[in-house]
This record gives sequence, C-alpha cells and structure tokens, in this order.
Amino acid sequence: MATTSRSTVRGRLRWYMISYVFAGLVINYLDRASLGVALPFMGETFRLSKTEEGMILAAFFWSYDFFQLAAGWFVDRYGPRRTFTFASVWWSLFTSLTALASSFLTLFGVRLLLGVGESPAATTSAKVVGRWFPRHERALATGIWDSGSRVGGVIALPVVTGLIAWLGWRWTFAVIGVVGLLWAYGWWRTYRDPQEHPRISEEELAYLREGGARFEGDDHGEADRIRWRDLFRYRTIWAMMLGFFCLNMVVYFFLTFFPTYLVEEREFSLLKLGLFGALPGLVAIGGEWLGGWLADRRITAGDSVTKVRKLFISGGFLVSTVIGVAVWVPEAWMALALLSVAYAGSTFAAANIWSLPADVAPADRYVASIGGIQNFASNFAGIVSPIMIGVLVDRTSSFTVPLMVISGVALLGAFTYAVILKRVEPIGVAASHG
Repeated sequence: MATTSRSTVRGRLRWYMISYVFAGLVINYLDRASLGVALPFMGETFRLSKTEEGMILAAFFWSYDFFQLAAGWFVDRYGPRRTFTFASVWWSLFTSLTALASSFLTLFGVRLLLGVGESPAATTSAKVVGRWFPRHERALATGIWDSGSRVGGVIALPVVTGLIAWLGWRWTFAVIGVVGLLWAYGWWRTYRDPQEHPRISEEELAYLREGGARFEGDDHGEADRIRWRDLFRYRTIWAMMLGFFCLNMVVYFFLTFFPTYLVEEREFSLLKLGLFGALPGLVAIGGEWLGGWLADRRITAGDSVTKVRKLFISGGFLVSTVIGVAVWVPEAWMALALLSVAYAGSTFAAANIWSLPADVAPADRYVASIGGIQNFASNFAGIVSPIMIGVLVDRTSSFTVPLMVISGVALLGAFTYAVILKRVEPIGVAASHG
C-alpha cells in the first residue's frame, strides 16, 4: 500500500484519465446496445423470428469473443493510446454502416465486424487502470470505467428510441457512429502513460509507483520469464474465466433481450420503454461504484486483497440471482425492481472482477493479456445467452425458463469466486501452480 498520505498528493490527473476512458466505454456500449433497443421497431424491414434476432444479437459476440485473446496481446504490445484510437475508429465506422443493412445477412455481417472493433475496449481500460492507479484505488477506478457500459446501456433506451422516433432507425446508427469518431480524435490527443505525460506532477507519479501501479519496464526477474501460453497453467486464470462467463450470462440479458422482454412480456409502449426501461441500468451504475468504493476502503483499512475481492464478487453474484424471481411477480413495477437489484448485484461484483488482471498479472506486459483471456471466456455468454433466450422464448412463449437458467448460472458464479479462486496475488511470482 502506498506510504504517501492522500492529503499530500498533488494532482489528480489519474482521475481525469479514467473519466475519459469512462466516456469511451459509454460510447462503446451505446453502439453495442443500440441494436437491441432498435430491433423491436425494425420488424417491418426485416421480419425476423426471435431465433433470428438472437442470432443477429449473438453475431457481435462471436467476433468480439474470438478476437479477445488477440486484443489483449495487441494492447500489451502497442499500448492504450494507439489501441484505443484504432479500435474506436473501427467500431464507429461499422456502427454507421448498420444504417445500410437491408437483409438478415447484411445485418449479421455488420454486427460481426462491429465485434472485431470493440474487442480491445475493456482490456485497454484495464491496462489504463493498472498503469495509472495504485492497488488501493483500482476497484473504484475500475468501477468508474466499467460503469460506462451501464451508462451506455441506460442512455441507449431514451437516446435510441428518441432518435428512431425523430429520424428513423437508419439515421440513428449513422449519428451514433459519428460520436465515436469524435471521441477517438480526443483520446489520441489526450492520453499518455504516467511516465510520459507532460502534466503529471512528481508527487502524483511517486504516489502511483509507491502504491503498486504497474509501470512499463518495472518488472524484472522471474516475471520476465513467463510466456503468454504459460498463463493457462494457473488455477487463478481458469477460475477467472469461468466466473466471468457466469457474470456475463446475467449482464448480457440486459444488453440484448431486456427491451424486448419489457415490450412483449410486460406490454411496455415505446414511450414507457424510454422512460422506465433505463431504471435497472441506473441502479446498476450505483451498484458498481459502491462495489468499487467499498472494496478500496476495505483494502486501505488493511483487509487483504484476496479477502476483499472474493467477498465482494461472490456477494454480488448472490444478489444477482433474484433475476429468476422477476418473472414470477404479477406487476410490471415489481419485475422492474427485482431486475434492477439483479443488475446492481452483477455490477457490484464487476468492479472487483475487472480489478483482478492488474492484481494477478506477473508483470505489466500481461495485464491486458489476462484481461483478454478472462473476457474471452466471459463472452461465450454473449454467444450462448441471446440464442438460448431466443430459442426458449420461441418454444415456451415466455421468458420464465431462460431467466431461471440465468439465475442458476449466477449461483455457479458465486461458488467459483468463493471456492475455486484461491489467493489473489501475482501468479508465477508469489503464487504456486495449480
């Protein structure tokens, strides 16, 4: 833990950096979630079955997931500045090109290519936190950037529905793409690593170094001898992969079929969807910031990183299991309240899950790679979840069965982090195999 008193630290440039990352994730997830919001109102153009809708929503995750391993390596190799700029230009262009889709196949293809461009976003963000934040501030910083995904999902409902009502769905995707290009230009001009940034003070730089920030070039000895493929020899990595898969089974319901659930199961109109459909996402933002803030407080107070990460992640999973209760309540407002609690439980856990790559990486050059590995496994949920929900809804004419399945997967996630994950420490250096 840092020995420099917080009161003596001069400069808060690290918080400015993470706020810019937050904005990038807002745009990233707005682009990703916009099709889920727009699909119920694109029926006259495409006339898709629920199974076909599930396949289109899953197409993004097929390419997004497939490129995670390469994305993590790419971020570690080329750094956050170049990677994030390149990725945001790519995903913004293919968001705009969604406006030109005219059939199932073209829409499917655009979503595949969108997933390629978005694949480095989360791992780049984890890399920024690892370099710009000491150990006892990582969870809150992580909660801030990762909550950008919740904000993107929240504003997707009112923004996309409003733009559709005003401009139609094709122009909606074109406008959203332009916003991403503007962010990419700003990131290229703004971001530098701590040792290279002209505006950072010597006091803040020392604070980061003393607090365990992962500076490039600081790792030597045993850590330098670990190969990328050797990461898969560790139980910690496999636990992170399984656990994060379970989390995304919960999260991606909200990013894909949640608007359809409200419209078709709870009879929400376009206006009602725009007004009230954002509530679970808003509550989830608060849950993520709370999870990060409380975790940092406990670590600052002297609790071990292992104890805090395992307790907060498993506890958040247990709360998220109430997603299976929402389908049984008679009133729409009751279902919305339970879904809000479930989403907040998952994000409470997420603030600490995305802190793990910087916690367990044997060297700075592996932070994004480990982030990509766990994100690779987690986004199988993006492939499985939409298709599973779509098929089960088509066969049962209800969301009851798929949400009960998701609730059971959340319970498995709690077990994974509580029992299968052992110590949270740099693997291969302070930890042993297995």
